[in-house]
Amino acid sequence: MTKTSHDVCIIGAGAAGSVIASHLSNKGLNVAMLDAGPHRDPQKDFASDELEMEKLFWDEPRISKGDDPIDLYRSTSGKGVGGSAVHYTAQLLRFHPNDFASADWPISYKDVNPFYEDMTKRLHLAGPSSFPWKEFGDRFPFPAHHDLSNNTLKFREGLEKMRVNHAVSPLAILSAPYDERHPCINRGFCEEGCMPDSKTTPLNTFIPEALQAGTTLIPEATAVKIETGDDRKAKSVHYILDDQLHVIEASIVVVAAYAVETPRLLLQSKNNDFPEGLANSSGLVGCYLMTNMNDHHIAKFPEEIRMYRGNPVQALTMDFYHKGFILNSYGMRPVRLASLFFENDASCVGENLRRRMLDYNHFTSFAMLGEVQPQKENRVELSGQKDRFEQPVPRVTFSHHDEDLSIRKQAKEMMEKVVRSAGGEPMYHLEAHAHLMGGCRMGDDAATSVVNSYGQTHDIENLFVAGAPTFVTAPAANPTLTVYSLAQRSAEYIESYFKSNRS
Repeated sequence: MTKTSHDVCIIGAGAAGSVIASHLSNKGLNVAMLDAGPHRDPQKDFASDELEMEKLFWDEPRISKGDDPIDLYRSTSGKGVGGSAVHYTAQLLRFHPNDFASADWPISYKDVNPFYEDMTKRLHLAGPSSFPWKEFGDRFPFPAHHDLSNNTLKFREGLEKMRVNHAVSPLAILSAPYDERHPCINRGFCEEGCMPDSKTTPLNTFIPEALQAGTTLIPEATAVKIETGDDRKAKSVHYILDDQLHVIEASIVVVAAYAVETPRLLLQSKNNDFPEGLANSSGLVGCYLMTNMNDHHIAKFPEEIRMYRGNPVQALTMDFYHKGFILNSYGMRPVRLASLFFENDASCVGENLRRRMLDYNHFTSFAMLGEVQPQKENRVELSGQKDRFEQPVPRVTFSHHDEDLSIRKQAKEMMEKVVRSAGGEPMYHLEAHAHLMGGCRMGDDAATSVVNSYGQTHDIENLFVAGAPTFVTAPAANPTLTVYSLAQRSAEYIESYFKSNRS
């Protein structure tokens, strides 16, 4: 066992953790960052191959239950430095001002806006010179992508005939050369990590910035416990590397391990001072877990579409945001489509699946991203089952609210209209989801939330939570730009907290 000492220990090297590591290291703090997966090089370790790149997804055991059990493997978690921001589609949108006005968000759009502006530049967003819905993004530093796929052109044609506003999506994908990186050449394997490295992720931004500034990155290291001291503050992080237990002592601990592993670690770190788990005096650690609905509508056209070509998400409409959903084109490669057919219809295997997939080159895929209601009963708990590290396997319970289902129904009807307007034949509605949020919600009241608006836990002042677990609601806009932005806000607060406690 090794024991080291740092100013800050960050658990999780995804979008949130990498931003915080970069900021604090550049301010002179001694930072260590753990990640359960490997540190990959896009141009050496990525491939334009769906099956090969399954390695980007979280593959540790989890239990999923409830009326609508969610897939806890693919689109909801990443494994490796960069986290799920490595296999995202890179459509980056701000939340609407009204999203922060609803429920119990302790911050407003005004509080987040300067960080949205900052991240729009640092992530090199490419977007239209005039975006019709400016609250969701504006003044993109790179021009919009213009080489659109047939799938996207059909989507836009349908909306055009319906007289619905549409635009090219704001993407964190280079549309022009930057530094030593080349612009996108439309190979379409964004969700497989992007071997040409045109997609902007933590691997080509905040991770190298953090390493250059002195962060100690420890990949393939699984945190299993946060220890507290006699002063009831976080004292150290225990982690397993190469089957050995190691310890990092730290003045500040940041948990940035996404929506399942974050509450799991807090709960399994219980001790005599915190018998219900760390930061859990409210009993809300793990509660209010949310996910976006991300259904696809598959349609058939007489002409060849070949929807594997180009970025998966290239165009969208936000005109239905007030109804709880957005629509975008969403090209799917064959293996992903086949798996969704099976997930929606268990009889769609063998010859049934083969016959359906024979039409693949004529299919289009349009998708909705829908908000869900926060419900306390949707939660992460510890099960009695143990993993290979002898730690409790997380059990996730999720059921949709009636309002979620109403949004799903309206979005489905609208997608069918877009298909028909474009001259296609609606074929299959495939239910799916994406983006986990919640589990350690933020708020001003310690009785009804886990952390404050900076991610600082109400119960343990030097213990922070970063990323989507702190979200109070799950709006229909993609959440990753808000994750990056709030992480930067937290990083500046942590810097200030560290310095004030040192003087």
